[in-house]
Amino acid sequence: MAKKAWVDQAECISCGLCVDNLPDVFRFDDSGKAECFDSSAATEDEIQANAIDICPVSCIHWEE
Repeated sequence: MAKKAWVDQAECISCGLCVDNLPDVFRFDDSGKAECFDSSAATEDEIQANAIDICPVSCIHWEE
């Protein structure tokens, strides 16, 4: 089963890196915080390299 990413919105600073890099996976919600709406739109490696690894506050995680 594929992993699902999630954003800890309490830690998110709305920098937009994840949204810019993977717009089919991440978007801004109504409060301006990033959210993961479709982890299946990119590979795990793409999400890891283009969102999780570059998030300046490390607020993107894999669901356990």
